[in-house]
Amino acid sequence: MITGNDSMFLGIELGSTRIKAVVIDGSGAVLAKGAFAWENSPLGDNVWSYGLADARAGLAAAYAACADDYAARRGERPSRFDAIGISAMMHGYLVFDGDGRQLAPFRTWRSTNAAKAGAALSSLFGIHLPNRWPVAQLYQSVLDGEEHVRRIAFQTTLAGYVHFLLTGRRALGLNDASGMFPLDANSQAYDARLVGLFREKTGLDVTAFFPDVLPAGADAGCLTEEGARLLDPSGTLQPGIPLCPPEGDVGTGLVATGAIRPGMGSASVGTSVFATVVLDQPIAKTNPHIDFASTPAGDDVAMVHSNNGCGELDKWVALFGGDYGALLREAMEKSDPDCGGVRATNWIAAEPILGVDAPAPCLSHAPDARLTRANIVRAQLNAIFVAIAEGVRLLEAQGVRMTRFVGHGGLFKTPGVAQKAMSEAIGVPVDCPAEAGEGGAWGIAALAAYRAHVLAGGALPLVDFLETIHR
Repeated sequence: MITGNDSMFLGIELGSTRIKAVVIDGSGAVLAKGAFAWENSPLGDNVWSYGLADARAGLAAAYAACADDYAARRGERPSRFDAIGISAMMHGYLVFDGDGRQLAPFRTWRSTNAAKAGAALSSLFGIHLPNRWPVAQLYQSVLDGEEHVRRIAFQTTLAGYVHFLLTGRRALGLNDASGMFPLDANSQAYDARLVGLFREKTGLDVTAFFPDVLPAGADAGCLTEEGARLLDPSGTLQPGIPLCPPEGDVGTGLVATGAIRPGMGSASVGTSVFATVVLDQPIAKTNPHIDFASTPAGDDVAMVHSNNGCGELDKWVALFGGDYGALLREAMEKSDPDCGGVRATNWIAAEPILGVDAPAPCLSHAPDARLTRANIVRAQLNAIFVAIAEGVRLLEAQGVRMTRFVGHGGLFKTPGVAQKAMSEAIGVPVDCPAEAGEGGAWGIAALAAYRAHVLAGGALPLVDFLETIHR
């Protein structure tokens, strides 16, 4: 048990298509949930963005939906939780001046504008550094001569930004921080040698304006009066609630699936797709399509990422009436093995792992193809896993051991569909937990519970603590 079944923990994750809020009890059971839909938009020059006003409004809307759900089940809206956690999609570029003013549009993980900076830093650091990482976006701004760089007083991730709004603390958990700048495995801080190399090249000391790095369970502040009103404008939610370190969606996905020990893999399928494996031995860090991160407990993770997930499939589902579950089941049950000669790509954004440098969604078919709804939907479903299958092959070539993957994200809500399609694509068994659709929101709620465990004097390591949760 986390603490007790009368305990409550709130987890909120700002995902790429939904901001999700989940309340769990001490056994991990979901007590209430709510969501708010949002979407990123292209700004040109391969930059994609969300408005931070939308993030703030969506945060309150998702919490309101969750509180309403709780009230419908329990008769009253919650006024307190034992702990709260914030998670969000990793990477991107969020910079502010000393007065808290945003200095540049939020460049999300989907932005591919920093290829020159990513390549230069990969060469400088001697490790692959993807162009969606905040430090690559920062260096690209330097290369482009953007005047705002000299005024940066605070740079963070989306989870770190929301956490700051709620607590006033500039902090990140190990997983989110490890996708911002390479960490030193021993100190669990930004790698001092690489910080020095970056300072020599740019004149910028990132430790002066990056968030503090905190391990799971650490003190990350408490909900302020202003934070409580932002989250719940009704005034019901009370300040003073402890928060766990904010985390990235990779880390919370590992937690949500229980795939947090070495050798285990986690796959998230949403607007993007990523597959992560907790490493049991070091591998070369120079492959341009394998990223590296840390679990919230600090273990090394190898990750392959696809820019394009369900976005194109979403459009076809809407065209065919919008019933996701029914259409996916029909696709699995009634499509031909070769999709009847129908072929699809889902590249509504660039797809670096496949060498696709510009959007190129396409549906094509042979002259004698069977153009059925089931074949079209199955072709779109298969397209989601093409890039990630290439990434898994790259991991296997590096000697990474993968015995099974555990999937999470909205596509896994329809039982037996996404896991079967993904397993066929990557050649590794894919399982799915009961709360697959809640995914990272459940995961960050569990990390909030771990913060409460530590506050109460508990001494279990995170990986052992998570095994006490009855899913």
